[in-house]
Formats: sequence, C-alpha cells, structure tokens
Amino acid sequence: MWRGAARAEDGGVTETITGLSLSLPEFLAVLSAVALVAARWLPPAARPRAAVAAGAVFALSAAVLGGLGVRWQLLPVLAGGAVALPFALSSVLAPPLRRLRRRPARPARRAPWWLALPGSAACLGLIAAGPVAAWAFPVPVFPEPSGPFAVGTRVVQWTDQDRPETFTADPDDRRTVVVQLWYPAQPSPASTPRAPYLGRTPQEARTVADALADGVGLPDFLFDGAAHARTRAVADAPVAGGDERFPVVLFSPGSGGARTQNTAWAEELAGHGYLVAAVDHPYDSAAVVLDDGRTVRAATASSGDRDTDERLAADWTAVRAADLGFVLTRLEDLDRAGGTDPLAGRLDTGRVAATGHSMGGAAALQAARRDPRIDAVIDLDGFPHGPATPALHQPVLALTQDLTPSTDPRYLPRLTEALAADTATSYRLTVPDTAHLSFTDAPLYLPPVPSIVGTLGRTAAPHLVAATTLAFLDATLRHAPGDLPATLSPYGHLTVHPPSTDG
Repeated sequence: MWRGAARAEDGGVTETITGLSLSLPEFLAVLSAVALVAARWLPPAARPRAAVAAGAVFALSAAVLGGLGVRWQLLPVLAGGAVALPFALSSVLAPPLRRLRRRPARPARRAPWWLALPGSAACLGLIAAGPVAAWAFPVPVFPEPSGPFAVGTRVVQWTDQDRPETFTADPDDRRTVVVQLWYPAQPSPASTPRAPYLGRTPQEARTVADALADGVGLPDFLFDGAAHARTRAVADAPVAGGDERFPVVLFSPGSGGARTQNTAWAEELAGHGYLVAAVDHPYDSAAVVLDDGRTVRAATASSGDRDTDERLAADWTAVRAADLGFVLTRLEDLDRAGGTDPLAGRLDTGRVAATGHSMGGAAALQAARRDPRIDAVIDLDGFPHGPATPALHQPVLALTQDLTPSTDPRYLPRLTEALAADTATSYRLTVPDTAHLSFTDAPLYLPPVPSIVGTLGRTAAPHLVAATTLAFLDATLRHAPGDLPATLSPYGHLTVHPPSTDG
C-alpha cells in the first residue's frame, strides 16, 4: 500500500520534485528503466557498463519504493524496467557463462534490430505511462498561504437537538454535522507534520477519497494522490497570539463533495486572518465519518425528471442552509465559552460571510435570506435552488464559469434575478477558461481536462478563487478601502448590480 509521496514529515526521500510529480526514487526508477532499454542499442564496448549501472540504480530504486510503498503510477515503470533488465544484462552475463561451460569465446548473438525495435518501443511505452499517469493524477501540492498568519485546523462534530434528521425514519434522530475549522495560528516548526487533506486519519481520508471517486464513476485508485496528500495547516495548532478577532466564513461544499474540497482557499483565507468553517452535510456530502466511527454516505440522487429534481434540490438546499445557521450559532457559543476553548473570545461573529460551491452556493444564498447575522455571500458557480424571496440584503459575489450551450438555460436568468433584487451591491464575475470544478481544489490533483477543471492550470485556478473572494471579503466584512470592481475586473467579465430599491 502506498504511504504517500509528498509528506513533509517524511523528508526529501518521498517529497515530490516540483514540476515532475515524482519523488527522487521514482524519478531514478524512470531514468534507470529508460537507460536499460537504451543499453541494448549502445556500441558493444559501452553496453556492459551502461547495463550494469542502469541495472544497479533500477534495483536500488525499486527496493526503496518497495519499502516506502509503490504508487500505482509507477507499476508500468517497474514492469517495463523488469522486462528490459535481462536483455540489457545479457551482454554482461553471456561471456562468463560461456567460460563456465568451457566454450570458446565468440561475439554475443543478439536479435536483429527489426525484431528488437518493437520490444524496445513497447518497454518505453510502459515506462512513459508512469510519468504521464503521475502528471495526470498527482499528489496535490497545496499553495503556501500568502498571509501573515500560519494556519491551524481542527474538526468538530455538533448535533442540533432542536432539529430532526429528515433523511432517516428514526423520530429520535437529530441533525448532526461535522465541521472543519481553519484559523490563524502560531507558527510551527518546519518539521511539524501537516494536516492530512481528506480526513483526520488515513482511514477517514481513504473512505472519503473512495466515496468521491465512486460519486463520479472513477476507479478508487485514481484518487490515491488526494487520499495521501498533506495540506499547509497544522492540526490543533495554537491560535495566533494577540487579541485580534477573526471574521467568520461559513462554507458549504458541492453536492456529493466534501468539507475539505476547497482547502487551498480556506488556508489562504485563514492566513489572512479569517476563521473558515466548512460543513460536511450528512447524507449529501460524499462520505461523513462521525466521531463514533460510523460513516454516513450520500443518499441524494437525481431522479432524471427536471421538475422533480428541482423540488428535491430546493429541499436539500434548505437543509444545508439550516446547517449553516446552526453552525454559526455553535460558533457564537464557542466564542462565549470563556477559557475552555482556544478560540473563545477570538471570533468576530458580528462579521460573517456564507459561502459555498455549486449546491453549497445555493445554500449560502438561502442561508443569507433567512439569517440576518450573515453579512455577505459568495456563490462559487452555484445554481440558485429554492425560493427567490425574500430579496437578499447582503452584498453577493457570484463567480461563474464560462457559459456554454450545455449550460442549464435557467442558470443565468435565475442568478441574475437574485442579484438584481438584492438591496445591496452585488457582483457576478464570469471567469474565462474555467469549468465547474475550477472553483475547488480539483485542478491540483485531477487531469487538466478543460471540461473538468478548465484551462487555467493547476495553481492559477486556486489562486484566482482566493484572490477574488479575499478582495470581496476584505471590502464587505472589513470595509477595506479600495475600488472592488477595479480589483475584480482583471479576472473576468464583471457585471455589477447596484442596490435594488424594490426590496
């Protein structure tokens, strides 16, 4: 089983080489496997030394990878090198074997080039498949937060005793959510292990990764990189010193997503002094691992009928919106908890933004409609499910992908209706070269297929989402001076909706 290739606490041996998506042993395995294939085509005098050197490096790299755990991407590399190895060493082993058999020395007989060439090509194809697969499905490397704070993270579980769980038939079942917090923290030594990406433990991360893969119909092993990735945050790190209070940013993931799906974004916000609270919605998120060890998998599914699906989406959005309001209440309680919690007295629950991706964006809009404690909204490419009334009274930033003929024709009119009726100034930024998953961490670890993650590149998409939303939050929650439209406009086509007087 692979134990990870980019873990800070493992040191340089398993750390991914920037730009290659390979660790040093993996890179040496690829290089030596190619050299084994090439040795067959060298002049006779150079062939034995090259074969021995390449074989030794290949064997050593394979042994190291065997001890650390071999990624599935390296299996074709090892297979190609193993096939090439005996042929490369034949020129070295043949003369001693002849002497042992007391046969006269004669030149080693090799297969004619026209027979050897297809075999060499096949081996090179196998070997090349490894780096290509590692590039397509890498271990995500999260951007270093640019703010003045280090980042800490912790996971909490809260149960709303006043709200029954509508996804089960048990009348005593109460709605429970799992929430991950990212917050400004004190700096930790460079050797301090960083928090896992998809879960608190390797088992939880594997469960979530498998659920995410199953949700999109892909084999589980393709998400191995995400399952074993490390982030930039430190679990349970001490809260940053001083008495500064941190504005609160609630986050709801997409349907079938996970609370961690926008970790790069959350860490960037926390590095700039915000408390980000991302919610796992049981029965809607891909897989939610509860404190008692139970795993709650997604139970929401499309019916295939547009009207039915719209009603279902509206119902699910309402549940999510209620979850966001409940989490805000618990954060208020936490802030008032006196000395019993490190974050007590450090949260500015008077400055709150509701945010979300896809259905989570719809939930953020609905939460803002029903909860006056929410001061701003960010919708990351989310269709506004649910009622369009009452009108919004908070500034909204809606980031949308390029609209295409395949885009739901109801999307833009519904979003425009919500923004135009807002009694506060709202903004819609249509970002070129993006797709639906461009607004998540997906570009960091999925293949750069334009229809999936757009064409901005692995790091440009997370940077864009962080830069635009941070500018909006600074302007709306912190009232930072500056021209917000001028800041947003370079990132795409900006439409500004002035405050409505009809609300």
